[in-house]
Amino acid sequence: MKPPHPIDGPGTDENRWLDWERTTRIPDLDLDGVRSLAVVAPHPDDEVLGFGGTLAMLAERGVHVRVVAVTDGEGSHPRSPTTSPEELVQRRVEERSAALAELGVPDTDVIRLGVPDGEAGGAEAEIALRLSRLLSGFDLCVSSWAGDLHPDHMAAGSAAADAARACGVQLFQYPVWMWHWAEPGAAAVPWDRAYRVELSERALSRKSAAIGCFTTQIAPLSDLPGDEAVLGAEMVEHFGRGEEVVFG
Repeated sequence: MKPPHPIDGPGTDENRWLDWERTTRIPDLDLDGVRSLAVVAPHPDDEVLGFGGTLAMLAERGVHVRVVAVTDGEGSHPRSPTTSPEELVQRRVEERSAALAELGVPDTDVIRLGVPDGEAGGAEAEIALRLSRLLSGFDLCVSSWAGDLHPDHMAAGSAAADAARACGVQLFQYPVWMWHWAEPGAAAVPWDRAYRVELSERALSRKSAAIGCFTTQIAPLSDLPGDEAVLGAEMVEHFGRGEEVVFG
């Protein structure tokens, strides 16, 4: 499928999404009985962008949160003249720890699978097998959406779906890049399986602070070519609204 807006080009304005959501009824996601949650992130920051506000509210309730990091995100700046992939791994792991602290989520149960950034698609079966061991016993799994049109996001989502089925764990999937490339109401998006979580003001504030921890992604590494920010202000704006959406 060719998206209306390529991932590396200008995307859908956030105001269009806000206008659409005001007139579109998406049912609420019931999380009342959840005591444990495993969240699968293709890169450090995806779990915060897509589901960070909900994570903050669940952590405040005492829900145990396990974070499974598929890759360490070392491929975000392949042409950087200043920062090596090894340095990016260190920085991005530290950013995630800081972001989880902002959300109130302990980083004592973060499991890094170490799949090379950009290569999750070729390791999908292995990821699914490893996830099936890591999800067992959890009430709920939340992963990146398998239709997000970013290869690592799609592979992580598909692997999580396979693992959740094998374990009998309920699965929901959060979109990240969809807010950029899709149009409101797009037929390629499974709106009939969409659920929303309304965020408290406290959760939204914590999510905003957590996103601010990912400086390697939201700010340039330097002024040199190849060190540009990965997530521009227009993209980050999608994750400042007062609700989060997942697909069942």
